[in-house]
Amino acid sequence: MLTDYVLGIDLGTQSLKVGVYSTDGKCLGRASASYPTYNRNDGYSEQDPNDWWSALQTSMQSVSQSIDMERIKGITFCATSSTVLLTDEWMQPIGLAQCWMDQRSISEEDEINRNEHVAVKERLRYSGEKTSIEWMLTKSLWLKKNHNLSGKRIMEQIDWMNYRLTGELVASKCNATCKWGYVEQLGGFSDPFFKEIGLEGITTHWPSKVLRVGDLVGYVSQDAARSLGLKTGIPVFQGGIDAHIGMIGAGALEPGNLNMMTGTSFVHLMHHKRPIFNDALWGPYDSPLVEEHWLLEGGQLSCGSIISWFLNEFYGQCEDKAAVYRELENEIQKIGPGSEGLLVLDSWKGHRTPFKTPYATGAFVGMTLSHNKYHIYRAILEAIAFGTRNVIRTFKQSSIPVKRIIAGGGGTNNDSWMQIISDVTGVPISIPKDVETGSKGAAIVASFGLGNYPCLIEASSSMVEMQKTYTPNKEVQAKYDALFDIYLELNQTLFPIMETLKKGVAYSESYS
Repeated sequence: MLTDYVLGIDLGTQSLKVGVYSTDGKCLGRASASYPTYNRNDGYSEQDPNDWWSALQTSMQSVSQSIDMERIKGITFCATSSTVLLTDEWMQPIGLAQCWMDQRSISEEDEINRNEHVAVKERLRYSGEKTSIEWMLTKSLWLKKNHNLSGKRIMEQIDWMNYRLTGELVASKCNATCKWGYVEQLGGFSDPFFKEIGLEGITTHWPSKVLRVGDLVGYVSQDAARSLGLKTGIPVFQGGIDAHIGMIGAGALEPGNLNMMTGTSFVHLMHHKRPIFNDALWGPYDSPLVEEHWLLEGGQLSCGSIISWFLNEFYGQCEDKAAVYRELENEIQKIGPGSEGLLVLDSWKGHRTPFKTPYATGAFVGMTLSHNKYHIYRAILEAIAFGTRNVIRTFKQSSIPVKRIIAGGGGTNNDSWMQIISDVTGVPISIPKDVETGSKGAAIVASFGLGNYPCLIEASSSMVEMQKTYTPNKEVQAKYDALFDIYLELNQTLFPIMETLKKGVAYSESYS
């Protein structure tokens, strides 16, 4: 008897990844294709939506070389959030999309967060008492101020890709709950809330229907099938935010497990059986993935992106990246914890948890003439580990035990980095056999949507297998304890200076 296949599609910041899986969780084939992000020094970070579809075409063509596409029975997307695009009434993009890390809506974030109206305070209580520059709310407010929205649509990356695949425009409950101000137990969206923050009537420009993860979106259209080499009529099931769907792909849905999605940024996710309010965290989100499971979120904005910066600056002309990583791995083993007095602050694109400020930037402290690029690299790895420990510290302040980290994403391929994070945090880190937890999680959702499992938790536990675990070295951890205190002190000391610099007060006039 032939086994059915499911297709998981993960739209990340730098690339799109597809994975074809059997309905019992075996990876049968994968492919990926990259696309550019256009970053400007005024904080704009943009992508061309057509690049996403082209990347999907390229990936599907590649994976079809080894996979019988006739056996694919279900499809699910996950995607970055909130990567937002404005379209005309026919869903054609108007200009480039605002990437999730775009910072043009910084004043809109301040405007919403300063609002003391009871309707605003009540709604934001379920998102850490603040909105973020990254979210649909702030980006939509910027679009409303800067565009005539008559006849226009505002949607996220996943919404547009689902539309391209099926012709159906719907929103994900995962995205809406975590980024759009949707609280199910308060009736979903709130017109008084939107009115008070300047977004009255905004839902007429958003997708009109909100679907739970695993709900049927629609079926692959003839045009999409022809474009991608798929059968017409394959059911497409609703996904959500890439890191959150990665929680499913990592087998980390049960309370006590902290899912750490490693990528351009880090996202830290934990379920709890009741709402816990801590304004240093994001949430509590009302069941965005699994019913009656409240989700709490921490995160770091700059992680893999800092490593990418390092590689571009020091190894930009080297094409053999594997050789580069081997060299770095060997050299940092010669350097002890603390990188011989060099500390890096990791908030190169703002700070997400727990300080929640878009004005934070990066810093190197303790640099001497004896330091080289290997010290810088190790200090960057340690800085991101300190940031993760700061997130865990924030969870623990709400009496939320973190028993184990389950990590996914490309960062898990770096053994030294995973061991450093375990040593810094004092928490064991388990790595699933399939580290591409975004596409794997999307495939699990598709398998659940097809009816192969009674619930997402059972689908996840049945289709995910762990591969290895890193355990903390207590002696090394003690050394990092003292450094972590310095890291915290540096953040508090330098943040006001960073804000002054970022606002331009200390900038001199450029030479003509």
